[in-house]
Amino acid sequence: MRRLLLFWWFLAATALVWAADWKNAAPDYPWSFPADHWAHREYRTEWWYFTGHLAARDDPERSFGYQFTLFRIGLLTERPDFDSDWTTDSLIMGHAAVTDPERRQHRFSELLYRETPFLGQLGTFPDPLVAWVRGPVGTSERWTLRWNGRAFDFAMADERLGIGFELATEPLKDLVLQGPNGFSRKGDEPGAASLYYSFTRLATEGTLSVDGESLEVRGESWMDKEFSSSQLGEDQQGWDWFSLQLDDRRELMIYILRAEDGSPDFRHATLVSSDGQKRYLDADEWSAVATDTWRSPSTGATYPSRWTIAVPAEAISIDVRPLLSDQENRSQLPGGVYYWEGAVDLFDASGARLGRGYVELTGYGENSRPPV
Repeated sequence: MRRLLLFWWFLAATALVWAADWKNAAPDYPWSFPADHWAHREYRTEWWYFTGHLAARDDPERSFGYQFTLFRIGLLTERPDFDSDWTTDSLIMGHAAVTDPERRQHRFSELLYRETPFLGQLGTFPDPLVAWVRGPVGTSERWTLRWNGRAFDFAMADERLGIGFELATEPLKDLVLQGPNGFSRKGDEPGAASLYYSFTRLATEGTLSVDGESLEVRGESWMDKEFSSSQLGEDQQGWDWFSLQLDDRRELMIYILRAEDGSPDFRHATLVSSDGQKRYLDADEWSAVATDTWRSPSTGATYPSRWTIAVPAEAISIDVRPLLSDQENRSQLPGGVYYWEGAVDLFDASGARLGRGYVELTGYGENSRPPV
């Protein structure tokens, strides 16, 4: 859902021509795991998305937030019948970021390549290599995503920015289908939906590098997988998305699609209990209210930057605060994509810690909405 906006920004800029017979998400999709962790080429867009909080093993006060996302962007429903390794039906895009609160730094890396044997490929089940793609210009290491039998291992590097990580994950809870049978509605229009699941709590460990310093790290992550062929509705401007991991071992996922005037247009929330049971919350059971804003000096966009989230029936009242105000991802690729993707801490009204999470904000600022 939320990362679809990024695709449309890029595709509008490059004037790609789309085939008309992509498959739409349907409520009776026949899930089959682990095969559904791999690519679904009959759908137009797809992504594997990870965020998390990590700390150095030998210095737990040295902490980081990270993002790692690989996107498949469908160009055609099948590869052209030409005798060339350069023909393709897809693009592979990567976004990654490291937030370093101690140094007050947020670094964002990106790449975009045709899917070819030379630049990057999407694997086929049961090959453990789900996807690989060449690193950014000047970086020798590939970005990779692998299935390890229970969850995912992944790696990225950007030598110019001085960041990289190689992480392995293990599920602490079973995956959760986000919506009945994983059918995640994004509006009232036919086809306005994705197929969506999450690993809401993954034990994570590995190495993280910043400016040549390599640290052994561990922590917890969140993983999302979505695939669909839909886009924002004509009156939808963008979305606010939250993945919150409470210290009492519950998780809360929220997304709010906004109308052009900024008001909520479509809302959904899933609460996962400490023992892994999911509950889809009715719209009147929860609220998310922005309590502060931050204006980007780079793009001029004004984002909400603090929130109060409440689920009264579940005794949840959370003050959501960013680790850094500036966690805006600003693309240098055609189309000028920018959005806010940041690590947050969770507190109660007295200031006591409740947990941590990630927030994504899209469609804020000028020229930040895709064409429809």
